[in-house]
Amino acid sequence: MSFFSLKNKITLVLIFSLSLLFTSSSFAESTNLQHKNSEPFIQALELLQSKSYNKKGKAIEQLVATKDERVQSILEAMLKARLFYTKEDKTVVIGKKVDDGFALTSVLEQKYLGSLSKSKLKKVKVNNKLRGILRASIATLSLSSPDAKKRLAAVKQMFGKTNKAGITALQAHLKMEKDSAVRSEIETLININDLDSGDKETQLAAIKTLFNSLNPETRNKLEILKDNADADIASASQVALKNINNKLGFYDKVNTAFFGLSLGSVLVLAAIGLAITFGVMGVINMAHGELIMLGAYTTYVIQQIMPNHIGLALVLAVPAAFIVSGSVGILIERLVIRHLYGRPLETLLATFGISLILQQAVRSVFSPLNRAVETPVWMAGSLEINPALSLTYNRLYIIFFCLAVFTILYLIIKKTSLGLSVQAVSQNRSMARAMGIRASRVDALTFGLGSGIAGVAGVALSQLTNVGPNLGQAYIIDSFMVVVFGGVGNLWGTLISGFTLGIANKFMEPWAGAVLAKILVLVFIILFIQKRPRGLFPQKGRAAES
Repeated sequence: MSFFSLKNKITLVLIFSLSLLFTSSSFAESTNLQHKNSEPFIQALELLQSKSYNKKGKAIEQLVATKDERVQSILEAMLKARLFYTKEDKTVVIGKKVDDGFALTSVLEQKYLGSLSKSKLKKVKVNNKLRGILRASIATLSLSSPDAKKRLAAVKQMFGKTNKAGITALQAHLKMEKDSAVRSEIETLININDLDSGDKETQLAAIKTLFNSLNPETRNKLEILKDNADADIASASQVALKNINNKLGFYDKVNTAFFGLSLGSVLVLAAIGLAITFGVMGVINMAHGELIMLGAYTTYVIQQIMPNHIGLALVLAVPAAFIVSGSVGILIERLVIRHLYGRPLETLLATFGISLILQQAVRSVFSPLNRAVETPVWMAGSLEINPALSLTYNRLYIIFFCLAVFTILYLIIKKTSLGLSVQAVSQNRSMARAMGIRASRVDALTFGLGSGIAGVAGVALSQLTNVGPNLGQAYIIDSFMVVVFGGVGNLWGTLISGFTLGIANKFMEPWAGAVLAKILVLVFIILFIQKRPRGLFPQKGRAAES
């Protein structure tokens, strides 16, 4: 009996201990929850249910001040119109749209509460002013991120949207911030806020500090202060504003030049293949634009084959487009053009007919609708030099790609046996044949090389515009303009004329318009050719002189 009594005692002790453990755990959890659900936090949630937007603004400030870990999710839900409270018991919840209403999560307990229909919920509404406050408050909370890039993005989000509490938080954070870029942005934001301080000395100090600032908010504030009643503040604002406007004007020209270079790169890529075939063979190939189009469609097809590897698909599209367009070019030369040498008008008409055939073939296979080619992640976005100048990655890559293609082609022409044969045939076809060079083979390979480069140009164009049957028609005239202006058959001439015409177009477009700018460029080239019929860099050799 003593054994059983001992066993019973031990059991009772264990049960008592477990109950005590669960009780203490429950008590600790309850105490922790009560601590988290402090009075200011609960009051702020109650204020959010008010119809007054001013009270909601105060509620946001109060929530941020609590430094509660739940605040950011509440503000984000409010910004995305997903914050509600129940009509029955005024419980603040975050809702997610489902078939039969909204799936709800309690803000206070962070527990799933099931779903309710929309009729039983009241949305916490926001206006534009509150949206600005919400974004600034979320950015303020993001300053605690260990990632400097996220902190920098958070500070940039606060420009033009911050309030007194946000500035106070920034001033406190500035003492701890170690990243120089983040510190600079915070200092700029604080100084911009000082422009509204009303204190003359503070305002003058801020104007002096922001003298070279290119932030749009700085310029907006100075535009207001330049008409200030205080002569010193007005004068300082006008001087700073003039300096900033001069800098903005300079960077605007740099940006225009960048867009001109990117357009010039496209023109060079489109024209450089034509420069080879036209210069060596004297063939006016009106199907050149359709060879560009084939390269763009090759990019589209490879992306359809590899939908989960868009970046790799784009890289593989370069050699694939070269092979496809180059093969079609050799086929055109063998079947049509080789029978029409010396008859330029008939060659022009024949290649024009081929261009129509290729367009219709693409319409039959892919339909007449445009196809969108996806841009890889590493080509998306832009490189921000400063607030007034950012260079888009896709155009930046195309400029480098153009220079790479030009360099490779230049080395092929200057350093390989094919290149030497091409030069020999282009300078004096009869003498080249007498020296044992098979001119017909060189013609086919040259036409294939030029056509392949047109296909590569199509890959680049697919990243700037939609791919469609009429893609090549938009660039064939520009390609001939580049070739004629630069000098028929001269690679350096094609490069320089392409960049020149691209930059000239972009600088004229703001005041002349896109169409009139092209007309003016065409008129200029016509007048230029009257003075220099062989272009900027005329071809050398006996064939050129004859």
